[in-house]
Formats: sequence, C-alpha cells, structure tokens
Amino acid sequence: MAATVEARTHEQLVLDFLAYLEFERGLSRNTLEAYRSDLLQFGAYVAEHDIDVLAAEHSDLAGWLTDLATGDPPERPAAASATLQRKAACLRSFYRHLRRDEIIVHDPTAELRAPRKDQRLPKVLDRDEVARLLAAPQGTDPAALRDRALLELMYACGLRASEAIGLTVADIDLEAGVLRATGKGSKERLVPIGGKAVDAVRIYFERARPKFVGLAPEPHLFVNQRGAGLTRQGLYKIVQRHARAAGLDGKMSPHTLRHTFATHLLAGGCDLRSLQEMLGHADIATTQIYTHLSADRLKDVYFAAHPRATVV
Repeated sequence: MAATVEARTHEQLVLDFLAYLEFERGLSRNTLEAYRSDLLQFGAYVAEHDIDVLAAEHSDLAGWLTDLATGDPPERPAAASATLQRKAACLRSFYRHLRRDEIIVHDPTAELRAPRKDQRLPKVLDRDEVARLLAAPQGTDPAALRDRALLELMYACGLRASEAIGLTVADIDLEAGVLRATGKGSKERLVPIGGKAVDAVRIYFERARPKFVGLAPEPHLFVNQRGAGLTRQGLYKIVQRHARAAGLDGKMSPHTLRHTFATHLLAGGCDLRSLQEMLGHADIATTQIYTHLSADRLKDVYFAAHPRATVV
C-alpha cells in the first residue's frame, strides 16, 4: 500500500476525496467546487514550503490558515472569517478521509481550531419594504408575471437561490399549497406556500410561462426569455432590478428574502423547530441566529412605541 500511496499526487488524492464527497456524501456542486479550490490552494502552499501533504503536521496547517488570515504575502488581502472557517472544515474533512482510508496514520487536524465566525447578523427587510419589493414588478407582460411569482414564492417559502432556480413544475402543488425544495446535499423538504404566492404562481403558470417555453418540454418552473431554466445570475439580476425600483438598491440580495422569511415567521410566533424544518437546516444552531434578529426587532418596536423607553 505504501508504494501506491507514494505514487499518488496531491491532485489525485483531491480527486479521490471529491468523488467520495459527491457519491457517498451527496454534497452539492457548489460545495465540491469550493473544496476543490481550497485543496488546490493548500497544495500550492505545501509545495512552496516543501511540505509533504501526507506528512503535514498541525503547525503546517495552522500556518497556512494564519497566512490567509493575515494576508501574507502582503499583496493578497486577508481572508474573511467565514472563508477561513470553510477552509479549516475542508482540511478536517480531507485528512479524516485519508485516515479512514488508512493512507495516513495520524490526523494532523485533530486539534485544528477554526477561527471564530463573524457575529454580524444578516440583513432583513421590514414589512413595508417587502410590500414595496413584491409590488415592484409592474404590468401584465410575461416577464413581470414571472418576476412577481418568483419574488412571492421566495419570500413565502424561504428558498435559497439554488432552490428557487432548481424548482421544477413537478415540485409544486398549487392545489395543496405546498412545494418540494431540494437543498444542500440533495436533501428534500416540503414547505407550505401562502395564498398570495399560490395566486401569483398560478397566474404566471397559466398566462406567462407558456409564452416562454411554447411546446418545449422544459421541466424548470421559472424560465428565461428563451424558455430555458433561470440561472443564478439571471435570478440575481431580477432581484436587483426590482430592489432598485423599490428603493432598496444595495440593501438586499436573493438570500435577503430567505432571512426575511425566517425573521418574520419567528416574530409571528413560529417555533424554532418548525422554522428549522422549513429552512432545511441540518443543525438547529444555524436557525437560532434568527432569534437574535427577532429580539433586535422587538427592541426597535419597544423603543419606538413605549412612552418611557427613552430619556428626553
């Protein structure tokens, strides 16, 4: 086995690891691409410092993360905390895979501590801002009907951008008021659809979508002018265009609607476990960020409304 291992290049080890993540763990294409990029960057670092990837120690890995965090070399900007967190997680997963396959004996990431994530809270829209955004697609032309349905559905169901563009006609049941979203790791979940979104999607489906796709057997629910499924870039442009029209330019992205969905549900009395299910979070700790958002919103309302909340 030793001769076989020594013959493998870093790139071959990375490809084997990515295949494991794709076929056995079912990770998304975006995650696989991020891990591939991280490991190739790490490979360049160890090659530059004459370090054998299979003999790397904790100090070698920590040194790479430190260089990224401090922006060394100086011409390279310092990596963001969330980026460092992902790279550390990637290293841990990679070396655990090598250890499971008995390619290495000692896991150098056993005590590797990822940098703390920034505690900045995500931006959310208030109810008036949401109303302005959803009213921004004006008119009855096919593009306006599509955009209105898309924005209504993303806010109604808390969809990620990838989930919204990945929706197929078969994923949505307007009569039952529910859709099937495919999230990270190809995990599926059912999410209720509110009445306003049901109406908007039904109008789009009956009056606009046929004009885009004609008789073509296109499975995607939301399509572009050529009748093909929307891309992530296309979705981003739609959201930004209507954000500008609603006076929200620079304040939001497609993910802002997901944050807003979660915050408004909690403020309305939704329990955390139900919200976790609707968002498709594997860990409830991820969902708990929205309890902080709701608490901040309650304080804003309190100080604006209570006559003795502020000192005159």
